[in-house]
Amino acid sequence: MGESHATWMGSAYLFVQSTSENILLSKLYGNPQRKPNVFKALKLALADSTGSFNGVDMLKVYCSDPQLIVQLKFSVKENCRRFLQSYREGVLRDALQRHLQVFLALNSLVPLQTELKAGVEKLDAMIREEERCLECIFGEKPNRLRDEEIAELEESLKNLNFSRGENSEKSCSSLDSSPQSPSSSLPSLNSLPSSLKSPPPSYHFVENSRPPPQSDTFTFQGQQFVNRRITSGDHQKFAKLVSKKWKQVGRSLQVGCRALQDPAIDNLALEYEREGLYEQAYQLLRRFIESEGKRATIQRLVAALEENGLISLAEELLGIPQGDNNS
Repeated sequence: MGESHATWMGSAYLFVQSTSENILLSKLYGNPQRKPNVFKALKLALADSTGSFNGVDMLKVYCSDPQLIVQLKFSVKENCRRFLQSYREGVLRDALQRHLQVFLALNSLVPLQTELKAGVEKLDAMIREEERCLECIFGEKPNRLRDEEIAELEESLKNLNFSRGENSEKSCSSLDSSPQSPSSSLPSLNSLPSSLKSPPPSYHFVENSRPPPQSDTFTFQGQQFVNRRITSGDHQKFAKLVSKKWKQVGRSLQVGCRALQDPAIDNLALEYEREGLYEQAYQLLRRFIESEGKRATIQRLVAALEENGLISLAEELLGIPQGDNNS
C-alpha cells in the first residue's frame, strides 16, 4: 500500500532476437556505424510501449549472440503497467520491427522474438497476470546506473533532435513540386532523423472511443455519396494535396484508431522529415488504412478534412467539380 509514484522502482531485462538468419542484432549493435540506428529503434519502440519518451529508461544494452539484452528501469508504476500491456499485446514487438526496418534501411520488417525477465522470473509465462508481473519487476531493483555509452547515445540524439529545430520550418515549407512515389527509397542509415518520441500503444484505445458504425452512404455539402473504402487514388491525392495540415488531419483520425494514438503522429513527422510532406502524409494515411481495414472509409477521411477546413481536398476526393459548392 505504501507504493507511490515517488518511491516505486523496478527493473527487468528485455531479450530481443531476430529470427532471420540474415540479421544478427548483436553484431549490428556492435558495429559503430549501425549502433546509433539500432539504438534509435529501441528508444522509439520503448516510447511506443509506454506512450512517453521518458516512460522507461535503458540502463545498458548487452550483446549476447544472437540476442540483444536490454536492462530496463521503471520509475513509475503506471508506466510499467503500460509497458506490460504493450508487451503482452505485441505492440512493442511490432513497433520495434517497424523501427528497425526504417532505421536499418531494409525492404521488409525484421522478424523478432522477445523474452522478458525480472531476476530469475520469466515474465512471459505469467504475462497475463499483470499484478504478479508488476510485483516481480518491483522486487528487482536496478543494480547499476545508466551506462556511459547509453548516456552518450541519448545525448547525441537529443543534440541532433535539437539541431533539427532550426531546419524544421524549411522542411515544412519545401513541399516538392513533383512528389516522391509512396514506395520511394527508405532513408539511409546516416540521414535519418533522430527523434525520440511513435506506433500507437493499444492500451490507449478504449471501447467508447470507437467511431459509430459507418452507413452505406453519407452526406457532404447536401449531396449523398457512397461510403466506400479509401482507394489508392485517394491515398495519393491526399498525400499530394494535404500539405502542412496532414498532422491536424491525423489528430482528427485518431478517434478510435489505435495506430494513430500519441505519440505516433509526432514520430511519423520525425521519421519521414527528410522525405518531406508528401511522404509524411502518405505514411499517416497508410497507417490508418492498415490499422482500420474495412473501417478506413472515405466518410471518415472526408469528415477529418472538413473538420480542418480542407473542403477543396474533400471535394477532390469525392469528384465534386471545383466551384460546384451550391449543389
